[in-house]
Amino acid sequence: MAYRDHLITTMDQLQSLYGEKLPTSILKEIDHINDGYRKLIEAAPFVAVATSGPEGLDCSPKGDTAGFVSILDDKTLAIPDRPGNNRLDGFRNIVRDPRIALLFLIPGVGETLRVNGRASISVDPKLMQGFAVGGKLPRCVLIVHIESIYFHCSKAIVRSKLWDEATKIDRKSLPSTGTIVAELSQGKLGGETYDREAPERIKAQLY
Repeated sequence: MAYRDHLITTMDQLQSLYGEKLPTSILKEIDHINDGYRKLIEAAPFVAVATSGPEGLDCSPKGDTAGFVSILDDKTLAIPDRPGNNRLDGFRNIVRDPRIALLFLIPGVGETLRVNGRASISVDPKLMQGFAVGGKLPRCVLIVHIESIYFHCSKAIVRSKLWDEATKIDRKSLPSTGTIVAELSQGKLGGETYDREAPERIKAQLY
């Protein structure tokens, strides 16, 4: 393929392509949560969690009511783990490689917040009790020790029109999860029953 003749393979090539870092890109990166970054974390109902391990990379979505990511101190975050698919890809990675990256999204806001650091998994009863919802505890709590934190400008959100009502896609225009599961399982799982039961299943398993 033609693109293989034009690959960037050295740091010098990469640097010459993009030039020097913008001054603000350096200034905005710190090693702790300041007041501005605290407000962004407290307003975010969604965070993508990226990890790395022997089997490869993983990026998992985590979401709850705004402020569900707790700030333990100015260098430490706590994220409750709610019921999911039990694949444990990210947690398996963390047990063997603690490096982690977070990307916070806030509906209607162009800027995102990025965190890089090291993670651990806690089952401390007192900590988990603080995340109880309707008497239900999280399975565990992800502890993130911050090494760097910085906001990302709004250009990606502006270009994608992510929060623009006019660009919303009708879910019915895409294959349903039941249809996808049926295709992957050659009809053994999924289908109309899977789709019909999905709303109640999701509601019952939120916490």
